[in-house]
This record gives sequence, structure tokens and C-alpha cells, in this order.
Amino acid sequence: MDTWKFYDIIHREHVVCNPTSNDKLARLVGLLRLPREARVADIACGKGEFLIRLAEAYGIRGIGIDISPFCIADAQRQLQRRAPGAEVVFRQMNGSDFRPQEPHRLTVAACIGASWVFGGHAETLDALAGMVAPGGWVIVGEPYWRQRPAEEYLAALGAGPDSFGSHVGNAQAGEPRGLELVHTFVSSQDDWDNYEGLQWYAAAEYARCHPDDPDLPELVARVAKDKAMYLRWGRDTLGWAMYVFRHRPSQHATSAA
Repeated sequence: MDTWKFYDIIHREHVVCNPTSNDKLARLVGLLRLPREARVADIACGKGEFLIRLAEAYGIRGIGIDISPFCIADAQRQLQRRAPGAEVVFRQMNGSDFRPQEPHRLTVAACIGASWVFGGHAETLDALAGMVAPGGWVIVGEPYWRQRPAEEYLAALGAGPDSFGSHVGNAQAGEPRGLELVHTFVSSQDDWDNYEGLQWYAAAEYARCHPDDPDLPELVARVAKDKAMYLRWGRDTLGWAMYVFRHRPSQHATSAA
């Protein structure tokens, strides 16, 4: 089954394709207080909700990058519906291949929930820090272990104990890169339940409406496995937060391993 078809189906009920809430995203947008025509890049932008809200609130100039053709199509439709005159473009490409026209010129660089694009949390901070101007914003969304993961959970995930860090580790990772942590938006249990539950609902609705899709057995099996992992282990073990950093104007980032 095509990877991006799978994720398009299970996220059809989502506005934001992460375990957070519309309220937390609205609070993030309000916190930034951007100047008009601020330059913004959102890597792995999903359906473009963050960029579109910034365009509605501030009239920013932005680019959204995502590898999924389904997400890019959704983002373009929403942009035309809600902010048709905005200077925002969406481009289908691998986020790790994106380079701003000039380094250190963006007002905001974000990668919310897709640090795998750059190879991890630290690597994502390195990449985004190189895009923003002094005083600019770096915003990432990242999982963390709430408790030591069970070996069975790691095996089911195909992950290791070092696949994610701790909440405090995620928060402190900006410091050696000249990034000051100014806020976190930590996902609640309800945020997680809604994010996961909407996937189950979307998959069930798709199965009901498309019984002849040859990909249906794989879709149903994958969602059933993910549901079981979440209910048995993930709900109590995995956390997620948006980390909001600001690049210190008078300090150069140091190299960090």
C-alpha cells in the first residue's frame, strides 16, 4: 500500500496531523506576534494549517514543504478557500532537501512532528537554527518517553530506547545551539486520545465506504496493530510537545553533537 495513501486515509478527520489541539495551535499562533510579511518555512507542513493560520493572522510570506502529494493538495485547497491572496506556497518535496534562498533570513522555521526528516530532534534544531535570523523563532514538535518503554512495546514499534529522549532533554537541546526555550505546548491525554481515535474512525469509515479497495486488508491490519499498541503501551508511555525556541540575537550557536 502506498505510504502516503495510508496516511491520507487515517488523517482524513484531522485538522492538525499531530497529537495536539486546535486550541494549543491557536495559542501558538497568538504567541508569535509576527510582523506583517514575516518569512516563514514549515517543513513537513501536513495540511498546511499552521501556515494558513499565520497568513490569516499576520499576512506572512510562507512556504510549506511536504513529501505527501495528498497533504499538499489538501493544503492548497484550504489556502484557496481561506486566504486566497496570501503569499504562501506549498511544495511537494522531501523536507531535508529544502534550502531557503538565503540562510539566516527567516522569521520562523518550523518542523512540527516530523524530526525524522532531518534524522532526529538535535539534527532538526541544527537545520532550522541555520534558517532563521537572529531573534527568529524555531518551532518543533517532538515525542518523548513519559516512562521507560516496555521491551514488547519497543519490539512492536521497531524502535530502540534511544529513539526518543525525555521532555527535559527535548527542551534543553536548544541551549547549545543558541536557541532559548520560551514556551512548550505539552499534549494532554485527551489530545492523544483524540489524535489516535480519529485515525480509527477514519479507517473504519473508509473501510465501510470502499469495501472493494485492494489495499483494504493492509489498511485494516495496520490500524488494528497501531490501536492495540496505543491502548496497551503507548497511551501511558509516549508523550509529545511543541517546543518554541527563539534564536538569541547576540549569541552564535555552538556546534553540538
